[in-house]
Amino acid sequence: MERDLEGLHLALNSLKILRSNVRRVFESVSNGLRADHGEEGKENKYILELQELLTTVNNNLRDVENHVASLTPPPGAFNLGNTTYLSQETTQEKQQIYGQLVNSYKWTDKIREYSALAGNILASNSFNKTYKTLSTTKRRKTQTSNHNVAPEVIENLITTVDRLFNDVTITANRPFVPNPVIQVTLGRVLKATIAFKGLMIEYVVVKNFSENNDLWTESRYKVFRKVTENCHAAMCHFHSPMMPELAVRSFMHWFHSYITLFSAPCKRCSKHLNYNLPPTWRDLRSLEPFHEECK
Repeated sequence: MERDLEGLHLALNSLKILRSNVRRVFESVSNGLRADHGEEGKENKYILELQELLTTVNNNLRDVENHVASLTPPPGAFNLGNTTYLSQETTQEKQQIYGQLVNSYKWTDKIREYSALAGNILASNSFNKTYKTLSTTKRRKTQTSNHNVAPEVIENLITTVDRLFNDVTITANRPFVPNPVIQVTLGRVLKATIAFKGLMIEYVVVKNFSENNDLWTESRYKVFRKVTENCHAAMCHFHSPMMPELAVRSFMHWFHSYITLFSAPCKRCSKHLNYNLPPTWRDLRSLEPFHEECK
């Protein structure tokens, strides 16, 4: 068995060498006469170089044939079960089923492998909630949902956020009682519409001052569409079901850094514009501006 594997490795290595040298031949033919051939007798030099490459390819082909001939052929056909009959289908429409079946098997095999790895990783991490009681005799405290809270709690949170920044204007309305939709005006730079689900931010859209306040229509300007995408990423980053008020304040503090959207240069390339766009990304910790390609 070990001898067969060694012979198989030698055959594969010789085949790899053959493919590499064949590629050199095609590169030489495609390049033709080069400057390093000189001016005198360059045709003869090129022909000699091509002959050497073809001789090398011929020797490599002989090595491949010798290694393949030394391999032990399998005793019989591989047992593929009933799927063998699919490859013998004479109908043109059904001849591709066998290949698709093989690809599906490889795909499910990879899923099984990755699922096992993910299961081992998740098993090594504890996801027990801190509010679980250690004693079975005590009655578990009912957890309040952050989606269903009193309107006064949400109003207090919005008022607190409005007082954090002097150059931010927040107006709230309630088209979906009790969940508010607030309009955030960031200086003279941009405006954003933020939809809440209880105490948690559910959706954000950023637009220009001249655009409408429709929550479900994105901006027609690419710069504000990029900022909207980054707001969605930050919304997921700061999400905290256990501390929703801190999550909202952290998000608004990060969002306030866009007050310098059109004035601050990128911290990496020190340029204001890259592909005609300002730095649309803000670091989640340092709040420093970066271009999409520089972050």
